[in-house]
Amino acid sequence: MGEEKKGFFTRLKEGLAKTRNNIVRGIDSLFSGFSAIDDEFYEELEEILIMGDIGVNATMEIVSRLKAQIKERHIREPQECKQLLIEGIKEQMRVGENAYDFEKKQSVIMVIGVNGVGKTTSVGKLAGKLKDDGRKVLIAAADTFRAAAGDQLAEWARRADVPVVGGSEGADPASVVFDAVSAAKARGVDVLLIDTAGRLHNKKNLMEELRKMNRIVEREFPDAHRENLIVLDGTTGQNALVQAREFGEVADLTGIILTKMDGTAKGGIAVAIQSELRVPVKYIGVGETIDDLQKFDSDEFVNALFDVRQDT
Repeated sequence: MGEEKKGFFTRLKEGLAKTRNNIVRGIDSLFSGFSAIDDEFYEELEEILIMGDIGVNATMEIVSRLKAQIKERHIREPQECKQLLIEGIKEQMRVGENAYDFEKKQSVIMVIGVNGVGKTTSVGKLAGKLKDDGRKVLIAAADTFRAAAGDQLAEWARRADVPVVGGSEGADPASVVFDAVSAAKARGVDVLLIDTAGRLHNKKNLMEELRKMNRIVEREFPDAHRENLIVLDGTTGQNALVQAREFGEVADLTGIILTKMDGTAKGGIAVAIQSELRVPVKYIGVGETIDDLQKFDSDEFVNALFDVRQDT
Protein backbone atom coordinates (compact mmCIF):
# COMPACT_ATOMS: atom_id res chain seq x y z
CA MET A 1 0.00 0.00 0.00
CA GLY A 2 1.49 3.35 -1.02
CA GLU A 3 1.74 6.31 1.34
CA GLU A 4 -1.23 8.03 -0.30
CA LYS A 5 -3.35 4.88 0.03
CA LYS A 6 -2.27 4.32 3.61
CA GLY A 7 -3.15 7.89 4.54
CA PHE A 8 -6.48 7.41 2.84
CA PHE A 9 -7.22 4.24 4.82
CA THR A 10 -6.48 6.07 8.07
CA ARG A 11 -8.78 8.94 7.04
CA LEU A 12 -11.45 6.48 5.98
CA LYS A 13 -11.24 4.73 9.34
CA GLU A 14 -11.50 8.06 11.17
CA GLY A 15 -14.31 9.16 8.87
CA LEU A 16 -16.29 6.02 9.57
CA ALA A 17 -16.01 6.39 13.35
CA LYS A 18 -19.61 7.60 13.72
CA THR A 19 -20.91 4.80 11.53
CA ARG A 20 -18.80 2.36 13.50
CA ASN A 21 -20.42 3.53 16.73
CA ASN A 22 -23.77 3.17 15.02
CA ILE A 23 -23.31 -0.38 13.71
CA VAL A 24 -20.27 -2.12 15.09
CA ARG A 25 -20.87 -1.43 18.75
CA GLY A 26 -24.30 -3.00 18.42
CA ILE A 27 -22.82 -6.03 16.69
CA ASP A 28 -20.09 -6.46 19.30
CA SER A 29 -22.56 -6.31 22.15
CA LEU A 30 -24.79 -8.76 20.27
CA PHE A 31 -21.97 -11.26 19.86
CA SER A 32 -20.93 -10.98 23.48
CA GLY A 33 -24.49 -10.79 24.86
CA PHE A 34 -25.88 -13.95 23.30
CA SER A 35 -24.73 -17.39 24.33
CA ALA A 36 -26.61 -19.22 21.57
CA ILE A 37 -27.33 -18.56 17.91
CA ASP A 38 -31.12 -18.59 17.81
CA ASP A 39 -33.97 -16.74 16.10
CA GLU A 40 -33.73 -13.92 18.58
CA PHE A 41 -30.01 -13.54 17.79
CA TYR A 42 -30.76 -13.21 14.07
CA GLU A 43 -33.62 -10.77 14.64
CA GLU A 44 -31.38 -8.57 16.75
CA LEU A 45 -28.65 -8.69 14.10
CA GLU A 46 -31.14 -7.72 11.37
CA GLU A 47 -32.31 -4.78 13.43
CA ILE A 48 -28.76 -3.50 14.06
CA LEU A 49 -27.92 -3.67 10.35
CA ILE A 50 -31.14 -2.03 9.19
CA MET A 51 -30.82 0.73 11.80
CA GLY A 52 -27.25 1.24 10.58
CA ASP A 53 -28.52 2.25 7.13
CA ILE A 54 -27.42 -1.00 5.53
CA GLY A 55 -30.97 -1.35 4.25
CA VAL A 56 -33.50 -4.16 4.30
CA ASN A 57 -32.41 -5.81 1.07
CA ALA A 58 -28.70 -6.00 1.88
CA THR A 59 -29.44 -7.03 5.47
CA MET A 60 -31.60 -9.97 4.39
CA GLU A 61 -28.94 -11.12 1.92
CA ILE A 62 -26.13 -10.81 4.46
CA VAL A 63 -28.09 -12.59 7.21
CA SER A 64 -29.31 -15.44 5.01
CA ARG A 65 -25.74 -16.02 3.79
CA LEU A 66 -24.57 -16.03 7.39
CA LYS A 67 -27.28 -18.53 8.42
CA ALA A 68 -26.26 -20.89 5.61
CA GLN A 69 -22.58 -20.73 6.58
CA ILE A 70 -23.29 -21.21 10.28
CA LYS A 71 -25.36 -24.29 9.48
CA GLU A 72 -22.80 -25.64 7.05
CA ARG A 73 -19.93 -25.23 9.51
CA HIS A 74 -21.93 -26.27 12.59
CA ILE A 75 -20.98 -23.07 14.41
CA ARG A 76 -22.47 -22.76 17.89
CA GLU A 77 -20.72 -19.73 19.36
CA PRO A 78 -21.94 -16.22 18.43
CA GLN A 79 -18.36 -14.95 18.77
CA GLU A 80 -17.29 -17.14 15.83
CA CYS A 81 -19.84 -15.45 13.56
CA LYS A 82 -18.21 -12.06 13.54
CA GLN A 83 -15.54 -12.92 10.99
CA LEU A 84 -18.15 -14.61 8.80
CA LEU A 85 -20.32 -11.51 8.99
CA ILE A 86 -17.40 -9.26 8.01
CA GLU A 87 -16.56 -11.55 5.07
CA GLY A 88 -20.23 -11.57 4.04
CA ILE A 89 -20.38 -7.77 3.91
CA LYS A 90 -17.13 -7.64 1.90
CA GLU A 91 -18.53 -10.17 -0.55
CA GLN A 92 -21.70 -8.10 -0.87
CA MET A 93 -19.67 -5.09 -1.98
CA ARG A 94 -17.13 -6.51 -4.40
CA VAL A 95 -16.81 -4.20 -7.38
CA GLY A 96 -16.17 -6.80 -10.12
CA GLU A 97 -13.18 -7.11 -12.40
CA ASN A 98 -14.55 -5.04 -15.28
CA ALA A 99 -15.45 -2.03 -13.14
CA TYR A 100 -12.57 0.14 -14.33
CA ASP A 101 -12.42 -0.91 -17.99
CA PHE A 102 -13.03 2.73 -18.93
CA GLU A 103 -9.46 3.53 -17.85
CA LYS A 104 -8.05 1.37 -20.61
CA LYS A 105 -10.51 2.29 -23.37
CA GLN A 106 -11.54 5.50 -25.10
CA SER A 107 -14.35 6.53 -22.77
CA VAL A 108 -17.06 9.04 -22.11
CA ILE A 109 -17.90 9.43 -18.44
CA MET A 110 -21.02 11.36 -17.59
CA VAL A 111 -21.11 12.47 -13.96
CA ILE A 112 -24.60 13.07 -12.61
CA GLY A 113 -26.28 13.84 -9.29
CA VAL A 114 -28.08 16.63 -7.45
CA ASN A 115 -26.37 19.92 -6.55
CA GLY A 116 -24.44 20.04 -3.33
CA VAL A 117 -23.21 16.45 -3.30
CA GLY A 118 -19.69 17.28 -4.51
CA LYS A 119 -20.30 16.50 -8.17
CA THR A 120 -18.15 19.19 -9.77
CA THR A 121 -15.37 18.54 -7.26
CA SER A 122 -15.54 14.82 -8.05
CA VAL A 123 -15.20 15.54 -11.78
CA GLY A 124 -12.10 17.65 -11.05
CA LYS A 125 -10.55 15.01 -8.81
CA LEU A 126 -11.29 12.22 -11.27
CA ALA A 127 -9.75 14.24 -14.10
CA GLY A 128 -6.59 14.69 -12.00
CA LYS A 129 -6.39 10.98 -11.17
CA LEU A 130 -6.83 9.90 -14.79
CA LYS A 131 -4.29 12.48 -15.96
CA ASP A 132 -1.78 11.18 -13.39
CA ASP A 133 -2.32 7.70 -14.81
CA GLY A 134 -1.17 9.00 -18.18
CA ARG A 135 -4.58 9.37 -19.78
CA LYS A 136 -5.40 12.28 -22.08
CA VAL A 137 -8.45 13.90 -20.47
CA LEU A 138 -10.96 16.52 -21.57
CA ILE A 139 -13.71 17.98 -19.38
CA ALA A 140 -17.09 19.13 -20.72
CA ALA A 141 -18.66 21.76 -18.48
CA ALA A 142 -22.29 20.95 -19.23
CA ASP A 143 -23.65 22.29 -15.94
CA THR A 144 -24.47 25.64 -17.51
CA PHE A 145 -27.29 26.43 -15.13
CA ARG A 146 -25.18 27.35 -12.14
CA ALA A 147 -22.69 30.16 -12.79
CA ALA A 148 -20.40 28.97 -10.01
CA ALA A 149 -20.18 25.46 -11.44
CA GLY A 150 -18.17 26.59 -14.47
CA ASP A 151 -15.74 28.61 -12.33
CA GLN A 152 -15.34 25.81 -9.83
CA LEU A 153 -14.70 23.29 -12.58
CA ALA A 154 -12.24 25.61 -14.31
CA GLU A 155 -10.27 25.86 -11.05
CA TRP A 156 -10.11 22.07 -10.62
CA ALA A 157 -9.17 21.66 -14.27
CA ARG A 158 -6.37 24.19 -13.85
CA ARG A 159 -5.03 22.24 -10.86
CA ALA A 160 -5.25 18.98 -12.77
CA ASP A 161 -3.87 20.63 -15.93
CA VAL A 162 -6.76 19.34 -18.03
CA PRO A 163 -8.55 21.36 -20.76
CA VAL A 164 -12.25 22.29 -20.49
CA VAL A 165 -14.88 22.77 -23.20
CA GLY A 166 -17.95 24.95 -22.55
CA GLY A 167 -18.86 26.42 -19.22
CA SER A 168 -20.56 29.64 -20.20
CA GLU A 169 -23.68 30.31 -18.17
CA GLY A 170 -26.98 29.70 -19.94
CA ALA A 171 -25.48 27.73 -22.84
CA ASP A 172 -27.43 24.70 -24.03
CA PRO A 173 -25.90 21.69 -22.23
CA ALA A 174 -26.53 19.42 -25.22
CA SER A 175 -24.57 21.74 -27.51
CA VAL A 176 -21.70 21.78 -24.98
CA VAL A 177 -21.66 17.97 -25.11
CA PHE A 178 -21.74 18.04 -28.92
CA ASP A 179 -18.74 20.43 -29.02
CA ALA A 180 -16.88 18.41 -26.40
CA VAL A 181 -17.38 15.13 -28.29
CA SER A 182 -16.13 16.75 -31.51
CA ALA A 183 -13.09 18.12 -29.66
CA ALA A 184 -12.42 14.76 -27.99
CA LYS A 185 -12.43 12.98 -31.34
CA ALA A 186 -10.31 15.63 -33.04
CA ARG A 187 -7.69 15.66 -30.26
CA GLY A 188 -7.58 11.90 -29.71
CA VAL A 189 -8.70 12.21 -26.10
CA ASP A 190 -8.76 9.03 -23.97
CA VAL A 191 -11.39 10.11 -21.47
CA LEU A 192 -14.10 12.74 -21.89
CA LEU A 193 -15.57 13.70 -18.51
CA ILE A 194 -18.95 15.44 -18.61
CA ASP A 195 -20.15 17.49 -15.64
CA THR A 196 -23.95 17.81 -15.70
CA ALA A 197 -26.50 20.03 -13.96
CA GLY A 198 -28.15 18.74 -10.82
CA ARG A 199 -31.35 20.65 -10.17
CA LEU A 200 -33.91 18.10 -9.09
CA HIS A 201 -36.74 20.52 -8.33
CA ASN A 202 -37.01 20.96 -12.05
CA LYS A 203 -36.89 17.23 -12.56
CA LYS A 204 -38.70 16.75 -15.83
CA ASN A 205 -36.45 19.19 -17.72
CA LEU A 206 -33.31 17.91 -16.08
CA MET A 207 -34.12 14.30 -16.93
CA GLU A 208 -34.97 15.23 -20.51
CA GLU A 209 -31.66 17.09 -20.74
CA LEU A 210 -29.76 14.00 -19.57
CA ARG A 211 -31.52 11.85 -22.15
CA LYS A 212 -30.64 14.36 -24.86
CA MET A 213 -26.96 14.42 -23.84
CA ASN A 214 -26.89 10.62 -23.83
CA ARG A 215 -28.37 10.51 -27.32
CA ILE A 216 -25.73 12.92 -28.64
CA VAL A 217 -22.90 10.81 -27.24
CA GLU A 218 -24.46 7.64 -28.67
CA ARG A 219 -24.86 9.20 -32.09
CA GLU A 220 -21.58 11.12 -32.33
CA PHE A 221 -19.27 8.77 -30.45
CA PRO A 222 -20.79 5.29 -30.88
CA ASP A 223 -17.56 3.38 -30.26
CA ALA A 224 -16.71 5.07 -26.97
CA HIS A 225 -16.96 3.06 -23.76
CA ARG A 226 -19.72 4.59 -21.66
CA GLU A 227 -19.89 5.25 -17.94
CA ASN A 228 -22.65 7.06 -16.06
CA LEU A 229 -21.39 7.71 -12.57
CA ILE A 230 -23.77 9.12 -9.98
CA VAL A 231 -22.38 11.18 -7.15
CA LEU A 232 -24.12 10.63 -3.83
CA ASP A 233 -23.52 12.31 -0.49
CA GLY A 234 -22.86 9.70 2.21
CA THR A 235 -24.33 11.92 4.92
CA THR A 236 -27.82 11.78 3.38
CA GLY A 237 -28.33 8.06 4.03
CA GLN A 238 -31.54 6.65 2.58
CA ASN A 239 -32.12 9.86 0.64
CA ALA A 240 -29.10 9.02 -1.49
CA LEU A 241 -30.83 5.80 -2.47
CA VAL A 242 -33.94 7.71 -3.57
CA GLN A 243 -31.81 10.03 -5.74
CA ALA A 244 -30.00 7.12 -7.34
CA ARG A 245 -33.30 5.45 -8.21
CA GLU A 246 -34.64 8.64 -9.82
CA PHE A 247 -31.55 9.17 -11.95
CA GLY A 248 -31.49 5.45 -12.75
CA GLU A 249 -34.79 5.93 -14.56
CA VAL A 250 -33.18 8.08 -17.24
CA ALA A 251 -29.55 7.03 -17.26
CA ASP A 252 -28.08 3.56 -17.17
CA LEU A 253 -26.02 3.94 -13.98
CA THR A 254 -22.71 2.08 -14.11
CA GLY A 255 -21.18 3.21 -10.85
CA ILE A 256 -21.40 5.38 -7.77
CA ILE A 257 -19.07 8.01 -6.36
CA LEU A 258 -19.81 8.23 -2.66
CA THR A 259 -18.64 11.52 -1.17
CA LYS A 260 -18.46 13.04 2.32
CA MET A 261 -17.80 9.72 3.99
CA ASP A 262 -15.79 11.52 6.63
CA GLY A 263 -17.96 12.18 9.61
CA THR A 264 -21.20 10.52 8.58
CA ALA A 265 -23.05 8.13 10.87
CA LYS A 266 -24.78 6.75 7.77
CA GLY A 267 -21.79 5.05 6.12
CA GLY A 268 -23.78 1.82 5.99
CA ILE A 269 -25.57 3.34 3.00
CA ALA A 270 -22.60 2.23 0.87
CA VAL A 271 -23.68 -1.38 1.45
CA ALA A 272 -27.38 -0.63 0.92
CA ILE A 273 -26.99 1.20 -2.40
CA GLN A 274 -24.88 -1.54 -3.89
CA SER A 275 -27.39 -4.19 -2.88
CA GLU A 276 -30.60 -2.32 -3.74
CA LEU A 277 -29.53 -0.99 -7.12
CA ARG A 278 -26.98 -3.58 -8.18
CA VAL A 279 -24.72 -0.66 -9.05
CA PRO A 280 -21.22 -0.77 -7.57
CA VAL A 281 -19.60 1.98 -5.56
CA LYS A 282 -16.55 2.75 -7.72
CA TYR A 283 -15.04 5.72 -5.89
CA ILE A 284 -15.22 6.94 -2.34
CA GLY A 285 -14.37 10.41 -1.06
CA VAL A 286 -13.35 11.40 2.44
CA GLY A 287 -12.24 14.99 2.14
CA GLU A 288 -11.35 17.99 0.04
CA THR A 289 -7.98 17.32 -1.58
CA ILE A 290 -7.41 15.45 -4.82
CA ASP A 291 -6.08 12.38 -2.96
CA ASP A 292 -9.28 12.14 -0.95
CA LEU A 293 -11.09 10.42 -3.79
CA GLN A 294 -9.97 6.82 -4.21
CA LYS A 295 -11.15 3.71 -5.98
CA PHE A 296 -13.53 1.80 -3.79
CA ASP A 297 -12.08 -1.33 -2.27
CA SER A 298 -14.60 -3.47 -0.39
CA ASP A 299 -11.98 -5.13 1.83
CA GLU A 300 -10.53 -1.78 2.78
CA PHE A 301 -13.95 -0.23 3.42
CA VAL A 302 -15.24 -3.06 5.61
CA ASN A 303 -11.92 -3.30 7.46
CA ALA A 304 -12.13 0.44 8.15
CA LEU A 305 -15.75 0.09 9.24
CA PHE A 306 -15.05 -2.76 11.65
CA ASP A 307 -11.67 -1.32 12.64
CA VAL A 308 -9.88 -4.47 11.46
CA ARG A 309 -6.16 -3.87 11.21
CA GLN A 310 -5.21 -3.57 7.55
CA ASP A 311 -1.94 -5.21 6.57
CA THR A 312 0.17 -2.95 4.47
